[in-house]
Amino acid sequence: MIQVYTNKENYQYDLNALIKAFYPEHEVRVSGAMDSIVKNSAVQDIDAKNGSAENSGEQYIRMQNFDVVYNASEKPQIIVLFEPDRMEVFFAIALPKQYTNVFQETEEITKNQYKLAFYHDLCDYTGRTLPWGNLTGIRPTKLPMGMLENNIADENIINILQEEHALSLEKAQLSLEIAKRERQILGDLHYIDGYSLYIGIPFCPTTCLYCSFTSYPIARWKKRVREYLKALFQEIDFIADLYQDRILDTVYIGGGTPTTLEPQALDALLAKVRSSFDFAKVKEFTVEAGRADSITREKLEVLKKYGVTRISINPQTMKEETLRFIGRQHTVAQVKEAFAMARAEGFDNINMDIILGLPGEVETDVQNTIAEIVQLNPDSLTVHSLAIKRASKMNQWIEENGIRTLRNTDSTMKIAQDGAKRLGMNPYYLYRQKNMSGNFENVGYAREGKYGIYNILIMEEKQTIVACGAGSISKRVYPDGRIERCENVKDVASFIERIDEMIERKRKLLED
Repeated sequence: MIQVYTNKENYQYDLNALIKAFYPEHEVRVSGAMDSIVKNSAVQDIDAKNGSAENSGEQYIRMQNFDVVYNASEKPQIIVLFEPDRMEVFFAIALPKQYTNVFQETEEITKNQYKLAFYHDLCDYTGRTLPWGNLTGIRPTKLPMGMLENNIADENIINILQEEHALSLEKAQLSLEIAKRERQILGDLHYIDGYSLYIGIPFCPTTCLYCSFTSYPIARWKKRVREYLKALFQEIDFIADLYQDRILDTVYIGGGTPTTLEPQALDALLAKVRSSFDFAKVKEFTVEAGRADSITREKLEVLKKYGVTRISINPQTMKEETLRFIGRQHTVAQVKEAFAMARAEGFDNINMDIILGLPGEVETDVQNTIAEIVQLNPDSLTVHSLAIKRASKMNQWIEENGIRTLRNTDSTMKIAQDGAKRLGMNPYYLYRQKNMSGNFENVGYAREGKYGIYNILIMEEKQTIVACGAGSISKRVYPDGRIERCENVKDVASFIERIDEMIERKRKLLED
């Protein structure tokens, strides 16, 4: 474990994310509780020459010019001090190396400058760089998007991303390209008088090893699906009434796996949605079919009947052994069969998701997955870098087997990118997550006119998104850019029992 102490508590998240990116195999804990370290009675007289504490048998570092010490004898620890009077960023990593970044006293030091200095010191110490530099947020395209809106030239945007955030040239160019495409795709959406709708179906055939979403095995909840839909319909009724004068731009039904529902229940859900909202200006109606073991011809007919325009069929990998290992009970053959059925039913906007960095997979496995997907010829492809979530079973597996068993590299990312190009797709949205394999990113690729509009909206936060269902989060975007949120409880039983409370939360968020 790497324990970090800082005197800037509002920097804790950024420090954690940066250090974790360099040391993915370690648990990183960041604390602002420095007084307890300084006053630790076990720390006696420090011998500055050899860093040993008399009578303690432990080794310490006293950081130059600061009255702080830390134990470095058993576990690697870092202390990061931001000293406003001296305008310094100072940190030490284990024994004996120390770094100091000194700013001019006249400068106004921003958090980003501190992060950049800290990032460069970590690069020096480890001999590594990160493709996304010092960026720790999940929405890197927001930077170039903001600069485009201020009419900054492309060349200057690239320079700023490289100099002020240490992005590689490739990532700077990618983020700018996607930001420009996003602006074009979102150009005619109704930001002020419109909204998008998300509906969550929190059931799956099984729970995948890497999953941290609100998802419950359908076999355990079959008897309560009707109760869940009844509560969900109450929430839908409230939103339909409250926003009856607003323009609905996109509808996204996700989960979980919505097609886990039986055909009759799926029909009831879609009938409710279509009868409750005005679809006259809806640009996109997406349903995640997701798992091949949840797709039947009858369900696809239901989706088509209610005008669903976009679906996802997500293999994640085309390697049988990996599918079994991560808990997906379908085969590669079933993925191909489900895709062929969807095409036969007339779906002309099909997305496929894959995950790079799954346990045991190497470059040849990724090459095979991409080759199989190119043969299927979907309309869009979302390439995820495996993100290790605390709430997933994968996190426990990594603790037992080590993170080095996950191999996501520049080469595997390039294989996926080249496959998307062969399919005539362009990158159109991008986001990052904590603890991503290889410190890379998730990228959506699509052909012209087949972009997932909702995917961009959820990342760029430019339009209000009203979310219904267990575990969903509604997000209100105000004209001045301010954003407020409210969450539904994740537990299905609690959602059913507390539906009135969930509706009241939305009332407080959404009513003017």
